[in-house]
Amino acid sequence: MMPRLDVDLSRSLVESPQGGHNRWHPDIEPALRIRSGEVVTIATRDSFDGQITPAMTVADLARIDFSRGHPLTGPIHVAGAEPGDLLAVEVLDVTTAGYGFTLTTPQMGFLRDIYPAACLVHWTIADRVATSRDMPGLRLRAAPFMGVMGVAPSHEQMRRMLERETALLGDGGAVLPPEPRNAVPPRAAAGLRTLPPRENGGNLDIKQAVAGTTIYFPVAVDGALFSTGDAHFAQGDGEACGCAVEVAATLTARFSVLKGAARLANQTMPSLSRELPLPPSGPFHATTGTCITGTGRNLAEDVTQATRQALANMIEHIRYRYGYSLEQALVVANVAVDLRISQIVNVPNMIVTAFLPTDIFNG
Repeated sequence: MMPRLDVDLSRSLVESPQGGHNRWHPDIEPALRIRSGEVVTIATRDSFDGQITPAMTVADLARIDFSRGHPLTGPIHVAGAEPGDLLAVEVLDVTTAGYGFTLTTPQMGFLRDIYPAACLVHWTIADRVATSRDMPGLRLRAAPFMGVMGVAPSHEQMRRMLERETALLGDGGAVLPPEPRNAVPPRAAAGLRTLPPRENGGNLDIKQAVAGTTIYFPVAVDGALFSTGDAHFAQGDGEACGCAVEVAATLTARFSVLKGAARLANQTMPSLSRELPLPPSGPFHATTGTCITGTGRNLAEDVTQATRQALANMIEHIRYRYGYSLEQALVVANVAVDLRISQIVNVPNMIVTAFLPTDIFNG
């Protein structure tokens, strides 16, 4: 029988902590032990640990407790995995629940300084399509993947990560420090928050990690200790303004240990490979951005500024072309707009392009 990890979706991880956690820490006990080459089915909660319900309104977002994210299922101990190896996770299938949501808050998103908006969209998912009364005329096709996939950091890695993030916080960076409140399990209260991606993987949010893709994680502790969660039904490449279509989901994956591969390739970050073609792109409208600020100042080789300009131009296009409100335009950017670096060689001005698939609109 195929190994399986289940969760009780009627209860949050905080209420029912067995088989899950919401901090990265090397001392969390495995929820499952498997051999290399085995296929495992893993059920996961949504990224907000069940706090968002179909009856909620935007006003209710003030009650959301961000210390509860992300609820992850695991860890999974893979026999034979040890530092210097790669853990290959072959995604075989991702199936989602029939309800999803997208939200933004004034504290979220790449352009939160110029678009400090709050919104909440409820999605109905059926026949591999998501629709919403909050987004008339919009139909999103299924492209589900796991936003968070990762292995446990070692104690030394965790120490270095905490040191550098503490320094970044002191410099005014957007950092979530350790938070004991709602930490699962309590022994991981001093562990790493799950919001940023790191060398161990984590919140990668790479939309190409769909079924048919293999992700390779450098192993830092014996057994690798793999965990996953934060499934997305659909996402724009960049998830730029807050959240994708967030869902509870089930991942089926094959786990294989590649002995010594991380050491031989000097691989220090996760990588992905895929032998199947991704679905071809369809009709689109694209906006561009370069290294010019809103005051007309020309920055040198600044991809961040080019991204900000391309994304802001796209949000205004969506509002003008489709008649959506600012909040609705931010949702479209989250779930459908793909950000691409088009060129970084023509100094001093980089070009970033924001692509909007136009076949998602049916009215």
